[in-house]
Amino acid sequence: MARLLRIFCLVLLFAAPSTVFAQPAQFDLVGPTLEVKVTHAGATLPISQTPNLAAGDQLWIKADLPPGQSVHYLLVAAFLRGSTNPPPANWFYRLETWGRKGQDGLRITVPQDAQQVLIFLAPSTGGDFGTLIGAVRGRPGAFVRASQDLNQATLDRSRLDTFLASVRKANPGDPDYLKTISPLLARSLAVKLNPDCFQKMPELQAACLMQGQDSLVLNDGHSTSIVQALTSGNPADLAMQLSASPQAGFGYYSPYVAAAFDIARIMDSLHTAQYQYIPALATTQGDQLSLLLNTPPSFHNPMSVLVAALPAVEPPQAPPLQPVDPKEVYCAERKDLVLPVVGAPLAFSTQYAHDMVLRLKGKDGKTVDLPVKADAEKGGFIADASAISSDNFEGALTGSLHGYWGFAPFDGPEFQLQTVRPQHWQVVADDEQSLIVGRDDVVHIQSEGAACVDSVMVQQASGEPEAAVWKAVPPNQLAVTVPLKSAEPGGVTLLVKQFGAKDADVVPLQAFAQAGHLDSFDFHAGDVSGVLKGTRLDEVAGLTLSGIGFKPGQLTTAHGGDELTLATSDPQAADKLKAGKTVNAKVALKDGRTVRLEVSVGSGRPGAILISKSVQPQASSPPNLIQLTGQDEVPQGAILTFSIHAQGTTSFSGDAKVEVAAADGTFLTTLTPTSGLVLEDSHVALAMLDTGKAFNVSAFGPLRFRIVDDQGASDWQPLATLVRLPTVHDLKCPAGRDQPCQLSGANLFLIDSLSSDAGFDHPVKVPEGFTGYVLPVPHPSAAGRLHVKLHDDPAVVNLISSEK
Repeated sequence: MARLLRIFCLVLLFAAPSTVFAQPAQFDLVGPTLEVKVTHAGATLPISQTPNLAAGDQLWIKADLPPGQSVHYLLVAAFLRGSTNPPPANWFYRLETWGRKGQDGLRITVPQDAQQVLIFLAPSTGGDFGTLIGAVRGRPGAFVRASQDLNQATLDRSRLDTFLASVRKANPGDPDYLKTISPLLARSLAVKLNPDCFQKMPELQAACLMQGQDSLVLNDGHSTSIVQALTSGNPADLAMQLSASPQAGFGYYSPYVAAAFDIARIMDSLHTAQYQYIPALATTQGDQLSLLLNTPPSFHNPMSVLVAALPAVEPPQAPPLQPVDPKEVYCAERKDLVLPVVGAPLAFSTQYAHDMVLRLKGKDGKTVDLPVKADAEKGGFIADASAISSDNFEGALTGSLHGYWGFAPFDGPEFQLQTVRPQHWQVVADDEQSLIVGRDDVVHIQSEGAACVDSVMVQQASGEPEAAVWKAVPPNQLAVTVPLKSAEPGGVTLLVKQFGAKDADVVPLQAFAQAGHLDSFDFHAGDVSGVLKGTRLDEVAGLTLSGIGFKPGQLTTAHGGDELTLATSDPQAADKLKAGKTVNAKVALKDGRTVRLEVSVGSGRPGAILISKSVQPQASSPPNLIQLTGQDEVPQGAILTFSIHAQGTTSFSGDAKVEVAAADGTFLTTLTPTSGLVLEDSHVALAMLDTGKAFNVSAFGPLRFRIVDDQGASDWQPLATLVRLPTVHDLKCPAGRDQPCQLSGANLFLIDSLSSDAGFDHPVKVPEGFTGYVLPVPHPSAAGRLHVKLHDDPAVVNLISSEK
């Protein structure tokens, strides 16, 4: 532990001599320019396209100094061969830049076993060349490390400069531009991106993204492998870990910053009485190396010697390019064809990858090369697809990147492509019934040509086509948002157009009304009917259960839900549905859709049917002029007597129960052998229901019954309709028919309407909540009768007689 602490102290000491938190000076001073060309095996490339050197390469180096240069610079090229092996004196080459030979440049050959190349620009003093040779040979390890760090910093700086140049181009009035390119830049160049910047005002976003510029650069294994860092192991790992601590600025050390600190330490250690060495980063463009300095040069003792590094002498390190998504398919005929790649930031920030093409194989077996260019803002290689047509290619294609990495041939990753041709689009099975009017819905369609779609239009049954919002869903689908907020149920058409295609592919769709919700289908073994529960069950056309068809019957609605009875006409087939079996029911809707519902067959239930019924008013009921005509109507307070017959295996016993309830479930009563139920025998029972005692005065509406025993409860069956009667005492009419009659009584609000004719051609509506005792009504018919509809059962026409 003590050893680690000593290493930590040394790291902080060398990183910042004055303060551990001091930021290294920026490389922002413009220095001189060098021109460099490299010839390898007879081919010549500018230095900007040369990632590495090899033994035997021919170098041409020239200092491009201004005509009025007042200080004579000696250009020295030095080859190194490792930190423990000083280079021989004949590995140093000099050129007096101010003479005639300086205009011709320095021509040298990379010697065998060389590993690094340094370029020195030293003010001419007479003994400068010997001094430089002595310094390098005396401490080769320091210069080897300086070469590696300068190369590392140069490559990292190229990534940073590319990122900043793109961000600076952003128009503050177009915030979407930055939001679009920034993630692609970060992925392509391996730089950090602060997503919080996009929460700021558009005018401040670019400045936010560029904050802490030097620390934006992330570690890139490819550039590290190119320069072959000298130090590694525990001390280097510890330094990087400690750099993320609060004391060291929370990770301020990016690879670029770490290299800058290292360079500053090394250069400071090489300070002598005659010379001080200033590092220079080189930005490349063509055959030019533009040097950037972080310290102003001095022309007094100790005079400044500029130190720049050329690429290392080592085998070529091909970029580890990989497709962002190897499974994605791209359209070969797309004008803005972009092949997204990741893994090699230097392919975007340098010109090392050059003469790149996308190689395709045509119908005739010949290959076609499409020029491609790396674009960090697009996140990949942009291909010039103007030479592609469906006449040359057919169906699916495989394309691969090829070119050169410096002098070495480079074979990159493969991509899946396809060409434009008419497509047969199909709606994904799960979306065939997904379009519902009244909202914007998403439908997925698929074909082999999804990658070549240029636009999608939506055309409803009436109206012009309009652009649809859509996106590709790899590998072969489109997710299309269909606007249906103001649409009607019916046909909808998608017009899918591909790049360069004359006609659009037509995709017919069907939009449906909002379907109801299906909760359950209650069905018991031995039954021929079941009850479907849910909402909007009036849209149900039928139900199929294990191949057995059920047709809709009575529909009831209560408490916001529906109950629909469905019965089969094949009782023998229904008997095959055994208790405990779980099957899938297919519910057919009237608009053609089908909905699946899981059904568990319940155990067998008791059964009974209604034989007959009769109504007897209470003896204490006051006289009433109203005569009920409906056979199912039972006055509230009357005694309802009904008989039932057991069905199937059901038999009545001493613990039999009959439940009578309102259809909407608002009230219920139970009859037993000790309270209103008399057993004629084991199959027939007589029930007497005193409605005045069983139900309160507010109870009304359809009544139903069921039997309950130890096997469960039978289906509810209709029994009667409970109505509350107003008390009508008298009906008085004047002699003249132009004057209304007067109907007197109590609880007249229970009358819905009255009319002199059975057809209710001229009805008199009773006001809601009527509290009076006298009601103006029409004159009775010639037979002395007045027709009346009750509030509790307005579908039935009853009578009021003017004679008591």
